[in-house]
Amino acid sequence: MTDANENRVPQDAAPEEPVTSGAEPDIVPGQDPPLVEGAESEREIDVAVGEKLVEVKNLTIKFGGLTALDDVSFDIKRGEILGLIGPNGAGKTTCFNAMTGVYRPTSGDVLLEGQSVKGRKQHQITRLGFARTFQNIRLFGEMSALENVVVGLDARHRTSVPGALLRLPRHVREEKSSVDRAMALLDFVGIAQHAQKRSRDLSYGSQRRLEIARALATDPKLLCLDEPAAGFNPAEKEDLMALIRSIRDEGYTVLLIEHDMKLVMGVTDRIVVLEFGKKIADDVPAVIRDDPRVIAAYLGVPEDDVA
Repeated sequence: MTDANENRVPQDAAPEEPVTSGAEPDIVPGQDPPLVEGAESEREIDVAVGEKLVEVKNLTIKFGGLTALDDVSFDIKRGEILGLIGPNGAGKTTCFNAMTGVYRPTSGDVLLEGQSVKGRKQHQITRLGFARTFQNIRLFGEMSALENVVVGLDARHRTSVPGALLRLPRHVREEKSSVDRAMALLDFVGIAQHAQKRSRDLSYGSQRRLEIARALATDPKLLCLDEPAAGFNPAEKEDLMALIRSIRDEGYTVLLIEHDMKLVMGVTDRIVVLEFGKKIADDVPAVIRDDPRVIAAYLGVPEDDVA
């Protein structure tokens, strides 16, 4: 599907025609789609001090007698990279899952541009503007890297099933557009050379990048990355930090869960800290680094010793 926000995806200098236009772009049989350089975003990016994009309001999630999230509230500003950190069991992934429709909140709500996600199914939340990656990579192993990204683009298509079966003009245009955009995204994350390789045959690091490309293919308003650096060596982590900054520079807003504190401190604009399902801090990295409550949460300092 083509919408007003399509310019978020890195693409050719000449903008793609909408799928509803009368003329089809030229297709050269047997020729691979061009690799597309990332284009500068045309949208203004208000980093850290921008308007609220997402509001998490008094979010509580209970599993039987266990309270996994306890009245958690924070916001995410348009154009920023927000880190969500905390010790194991703090409730980070539970919060992610509630925001993206995996879990239904016991109470509270999550708003994206003022629209509640409560009661919506996961695919509806994706269409609303949330996209995420997972701690455990979830790719279609037998499909090529290119095909995996095209699957993400299908979420935005407007062609009906009969239209696709009959290969009507709109479907043909959307199909060609999807391949071009998928190649652009693979190029953007640095794995365009592996476009035709099965995803199961990619290296671990390339699979991580492919997951990010597929998430970006849904044209999200908020990209949620759940421990994207898990299993990476130091050099790969540096490359990932550069990629996350590039994603933000293209105009996306990013929510990042990550255990590597050096990465979090080096790439985020602001950090929210959870402990035992409660929010204990929300500030810029320099302040979070020296916060005694955060130090106590990570190092296990007795509560009475915290200033």
